[in-house]
Amino acid sequence: MRLTVALMALAAGGALLTASPGVGAATRAQAKACELVAEARATGLEHPWGLAFLPYGRALVTERPGRLRLVDPSTGWSTVVEGTPDVVARGQGGLLDVALHPGFAENRLVYLSYSAGYGGGAGTGVARGRLVLDATPPRLERLETIFRINRPSGTTRHFGSRLVFDPDGYLFVTVGDRGEAERAQDPADHAGSVLRLRDDGSAPADNPFAGGGGAPEAWSTGHRNPQGMAWDRERDRLWAVEHGARGGDEINLPQRGRNYGWPTISYGVHYSGLPIGEGTAAPGLEQPVYYWDPSIAPSGLAVVTGDLFPAWRGDLLVGALKDQMLVHLTVEGDRVVGEERLFRRSFGRVRDVRMGPDGAIWLLTDEPDGKLIRIAPAAGTCG
Repeated sequence: MRLTVALMALAAGGALLTASPGVGAATRAQAKACELVAEARATGLEHPWGLAFLPYGRALVTERPGRLRLVDPSTGWSTVVEGTPDVVARGQGGLLDVALHPGFAENRLVYLSYSAGYGGGAGTGVARGRLVLDATPPRLERLETIFRINRPSGTTRHFGSRLVFDPDGYLFVTVGDRGEAERAQDPADHAGSVLRLRDDGSAPADNPFAGGGGAPEAWSTGHRNPQGMAWDRERDRLWAVEHGARGGDEINLPQRGRNYGWPTISYGVHYSGLPIGEGTAAPGLEQPVYYWDPSIAPSGLAVVTGDLFPAWRGDLLVGALKDQMLVHLTVEGDRVVGEERLFRRSFGRVRDVRMGPDGAIWLLTDEPDGKLIRIAPAAGTCG
């Protein structure tokens, strides 16, 4: 793969025209192809982390302290959904991502990733339950933990934790290195991996290490802390974005059995300024499709779909925590060939990015008073 380096934004974009939006207020930004309008559709969310749209207009939003909320984006109304798992809400841990089973319309199954406490420590876990909306309050029934990583630890960082179903119904789960970098180079350790599970949490028989040599659930290894992941349905492939250390945030296309290098290679350095591993390349280790130096602290990731952004279709959208912005990456084949930085420091830390059923871009801001924000072209379509 050709490597693309982002030493600076290719287009600044995102001139702030109004204050950060409350419900009903708007913020505008100028992208290369069109003007964008952002509007807060729900506020008062406590460190929201993950977003999933339900098929009948509402959405589920996780809050890191341990709550799942049912939200109506048309009115801003929300209520707590009962029956969520117990979480270790310390550091970067808590209730993290949420995803719907591909057969949700029939089975009502909701999947949650979270920092689970067990074995004297904590580790990334996945639970599922049946969503009951006609109860007061709504709740998850028959909640069960279907997966936990095989080595919990006492650290409170790098849980990873995005959830994505592919078109065949397999569940991909990102797991960070748990702040213990060397674990990402041990294929038998779930830490520092992208995992591929059946919908019941078991390992598929065709996973790369199902016959031995590593954890049977692992799909790819050598990741630091991937907090964004999305399936590109048009091109039938998986994208992931992960945090580097000081620099070296990466966009990758995780592939079966591949090793993405952390911490043997990296385009960043340790927070102390000391070098990491062996440099930027080594035999048998994959190069990122794209990287940032300095770091933007990427989190949520989405592939652009729908009719509102025809010029962007198939491109990537990345939320940034450190620089508090939305990043638009232009994709050609398996290369990133352009970058726009939008709404910089307009909303706060952007934790999740999703394409909504209405074709708009939706963001969650990771703040004590977090927001659900809708972004659409100011007029017509973008491009």
